[in-house]
Amino acid sequence: MNGVDIVILALLGGVLGLDTVSFPQAMLSRPIVGATIAGAFMGDAMAGLLIGATLELFAVDTLPFGASRYPEWGSASVIGGAFFAKAMTFEAGPLATSVLAALTVAWVGGWSMVQVRKLNAWWARGRHDAVASGSRQTVIGLQVAGLVADLFRGIILTAVGLAALHPLQLAALQSWGSDAPFSRAMVVGAAGAVSLGAAYKLFHAVPGFRWEFLIGLAGGVGLVVLT
Repeated sequence: MNGVDIVILALLGGVLGLDTVSFPQAMLSRPIVGATIAGAFMGDAMAGLLIGATLELFAVDTLPFGASRYPEWGSASVIGGAFFAKAMTFEAGPLATSVLAALTVAWVGGWSMVQVRKLNAWWARGRHDAVASGSRQTVIGLQVAGLVADLFRGIILTAVGLAALHPLQLAALQSWGSDAPFSRAMVVGAAGAVSLGAAYKLFHAVPGFRWEFLIGLAGGVGLVVLT
């Protein structure tokens, strides 16, 4: 992975990381979207789509709202999609190592978003009087500063993740011991367990979700049969 790849992917990670919470919240940061875009840039959109669907099973348990800490999937999806597309020459281990890298970046990304919130609060405290007086310029300035800080957070996180984790992935793949079917089964099993746990909670917390789930399941089965 050369410097140009890292720069472009880092910019993509910054934009998708910004979409997670700050702006525009257009669902671009969902793993199935972000990983597919990153995989396409690396020359294999289908590989990006595959790992994006896998990461989506992990991310379905995340509700990004409020002041709670949660994984940041925008930048993490870029890491996962790029790593998996780049590692397709290896028979065993690409999915497992790419998912592990994405989960690591998602966890660190959650921590980094908390730090940006603290920075925003520090900026706001320093302009308390102007905000209290209703200064439009001050409020807009704080909003723009927060957006820029979150954008750079995603860029830096993605760049550091690419530079630090890609050599580790290559080293792991070169010494991978498990066969391909077992490695894939372990990843899919873990992702399925997380998504089933999320679905179980929704079944008991959201009125009417069972019917929505059944309708979606029937639609998905219908598409598979028709294609």
